[in-house]
Amino acid sequence: MSEQRVVTDSAASRIPALFDLTGRVAIVTGGAGLLGYYHGAALASAGAHVVLLDLIVADPAMRARELSDQCGSECMGIPSDITSEASLQQTCAKILEKFGRIDILINNAANNPKVENGNATWSRLENFPLDVWDADIRVGLTGAFLCSRIFGTEMAKRKSGVIVNVASDLAVIAPDQRLYRVDGLPEDQQPVKPVTYSVVKTGLLGLTRYLATYWSASNIRVNAISPGGVFNDQPEVFLSRLKQLIPLERMAHKNEYQGAILFLCSDASSYMTGTNLVIDGGRSCL
Repeated sequence: MSEQRVVTDSAASRIPALFDLTGRVAIVTGGAGLLGYYHGAALASAGAHVVLLDLIVADPAMRARELSDQCGSECMGIPSDITSEASLQQTCAKILEKFGRIDILINNAANNPKVENGNATWSRLENFPLDVWDADIRVGLTGAFLCSRIFGTEMAKRKSGVIVNVASDLAVIAPDQRLYRVDGLPEDQQPVKPVTYSVVKTGLLGLTRYLATYWSASNIRVNAISPGGVFNDQPEVFLSRLKQLIPLERMAHKNEYQGAILFLCSDASSYMTGTNLVIDGGRSCL
C-alpha cells in the first residue's frame, strides 16, 4: 500500500506539467468564431501564445486582445484567408517574425449554414448549389490542407508539433434529417443538413490519418476531435428532438471541449496520433 501511495504522489506531481504549454505558439483557424475562441482560451490559459486566424469581418485582432486580457498570455489575431496560399504564407511570416516558432495548429474553420429554422429547400441534395459545394469544400477541406502544409512544414523543420483537426459527430454518423423537419411542408421542400458538412468533416478524418503517418518521423502528432452540437439558442422544437438522440439529453456547452483540446495539444497525449476523439454526449454509441 505504501509503495502504491508513493507512485500515486509522483504521478500527481507530474500532472500539471503534462498540460503546460508555456512558450508554445498555437494557431487556431476560425479563431474568432463560436468555438474557435474557446479552443484558444484553453491553450492560452495553459501558457501558450495563441494566434487567432479569421476573416477580417470577424475582427480576430480584437478577439485576440480579449483573449490576452482574459488569460494573461500574449496572443495575436491576424485577418487571413485560409483558402489562399499566398495569404497563409504572409500569415506564417508574421507569426514567425513575432514569436519565432509554430508548435500547434487547430484546423477549426468551416462553413456551417444553419437549417434549423426551416425555409431551406436549397439544402436538399437535388437543389444544392454547386457554388455552395465549392465554397464549403474550399474552406473546410482545402483550407485545412493548406494550413497543415504551410504551418506543418514549419513544425517539421523543428521536428516537433501538434495538429488537431476539428471534425464532428457527423463525421462518424449520418445526420438525422428528422431533426430539421417542418410540419406541413411537402417532402421535397423539407430542409436538411447540407451534404457538404458530412463530406468535409469525414474528409478531415482522412486527412488526420494521412498526416499522422506522413509526419511521424518529424515528431508531429495529428489527431481529430469529433464534437457534438453546441447549444446556441436553437429553436425549442429542434432541441426537443435532438435530446432524444443523445444519452446525456442535451447539447454541449461552448466550453465543454476545452479539456479535450488541451489534452490533444499538450504532452498529456504524447503517445496519441492518427485517431479521432469523439465527444458527443453518447449520441454515436446508440
